[in-house]
Amino acid sequence: MAWFFTDSPINGEFHTITGENARHIEKSLRMKNGETLTLVDNERTQYECHIDSIFPDNVTVKIDERFPCQNEPNVNVTLYQALPKGEKMDFIVQKAVELGVTEIVPVISARCISRPDTKSLARKTERWNKIALQSAQQSRRGIIPCVRPTVTFSQAVETLSEKDCNIIFYECGGKRTGEILPPDVEKINIFIGSEGGFEEKEVSQVIARGGTPATLGRRVLRCETAPLCAVSIIMYLTDNA
Repeated sequence: MAWFFTDSPINGEFHTITGENARHIEKSLRMKNGETLTLVDNERTQYECHIDSIFPDNVTVKIDERFPCQNEPNVNVTLYQALPKGEKMDFIVQKAVELGVTEIVPVISARCISRPDTKSLARKTERWNKIALQSAQQSRRGIIPCVRPTVTFSQAVETLSEKDCNIIFYECGGKRTGEILPPDVEKINIFIGSEGGFEEKEVSQVIARGGTPATLGRRVLRCETAPLCAVSIIMYLTDNA
């Protein structure tokens, strides 16, 4: 089933899809009249549709059914990811969105080797958000998780609320995730390091904001493996797997 997002709720019986989505339906997917697809709006309403007419630049669909999308986790997870080298962040964004994160905040920490300039970061952020969109469509999310502009570690810590569950995964050890998550947790912020991990003072900064150091086990994971492991554990422990 093809899955697409629309910017606003659909009130009528018909809806016209334009732009890149229309071209993808007509040229890439080669869909035909009568074939079915799904639309999701920004209020997480899911629309089951069939194609009424199709042209290269616009596709009109008839709404057959509408109901709240049930594919979203009941916990909001923000991933604060210290920038890794190369294109590892592309992979992290793609898989983290598939696994259920709500948003991703790239972070420049003390041990980050990758330190792109402002122009490069703007281009990268645009690409990461495109990857997030594609991944959200592929995994049938009810939202498109946002990749925020890159911030420094201190700026990231300043955004934390002590009311949330704040976790920094630290290669030098900490509690198991199951020991940290409170019952009925709603908002979780997780910090994952780059290739060099975190400095002690960075861990202390998170602790000062009510955060807790955590471990992902006895083995040290690569920076592109750690966030996927952490998010998977959280989704399992919160019954969102």
